[in-house]
Amino acid sequence: MRDTPLHLHEELLLLALHDTKGTLGGAHTSIGLGGAIAAELLLRERIRIDESRRWRKLVEVREIRRTEDAILNECLKRIRDAKRRASIQTWITRFSSMKKLHHRVAEQLCSRRILRADEQEILLIFRRRVFPEIDPGPEREIIERLRTAIFSDDREVEPRTVVLAALAHAVGLLNPTFGRRELRPRKQRIKSLTKGDVIGKATSNAVQAAQAAITAAAVMPAIIASSTSSNSG
Repeated sequence: MRDTPLHLHEELLLLALHDTKGTLGGAHTSIGLGGAIAAELLLRERIRIDESRRWRKLVEVREIRRTEDAILNECLKRIRDAKRRASIQTWITRFSSMKKLHHRVAEQLCSRRILRADEQEILLIFRRRVFPEIDPGPEREIIERLRTAIFSDDREVEPRTVVLAALAHAVGLLNPTFGRRELRPRKQRIKSLTKGDVIGKATSNAVQAAQAAITAAAVMPAIIASSTSSNSG
């Protein structure tokens, strides 16, 4: 599993966790993880959004075949077994409410030997699980991808990086990662990324995910661009 590329929810959690303390930084990380799971399923063509209805676009299972990720499999099964179809925003909210979601994602990163599970004592009474980083390489690679996407003006950006940038922006992780002062001149670029303006022709069938769910959770709106055509083209 260690050699398997990281999933979007794993990448987002690495950005959110404090490297040495192993504590969660972003106040809205859970909704971001829910959005990352939905975006991952869209990119893998496991689900699609039925756009036949103008006002309420519902999620459909496109391919039930299992992935190598237990969390993705569980979420896909939830969609398949639901009595009624729901919107992508509803599913993101449901995913984000999964019990101990960030612990589960962190444990997967522990199995990849990127994080270490530990316990921290609070006020000599309470104990909580923390996940300090033991292999900084994967997070450095993630940050470098985001840096290239944000601080360059390339018209072609890899779709998964666009999705991750939009998620990180939506839940407030770009400022602590790069610094508010450095990001200020790149506001328009970030806006273009989160709107999907820099995605190439291969992703012309891009879908929007997470905006309404993030708004409902009192987080700044974001558009997560992903594509089903990028995999098939």
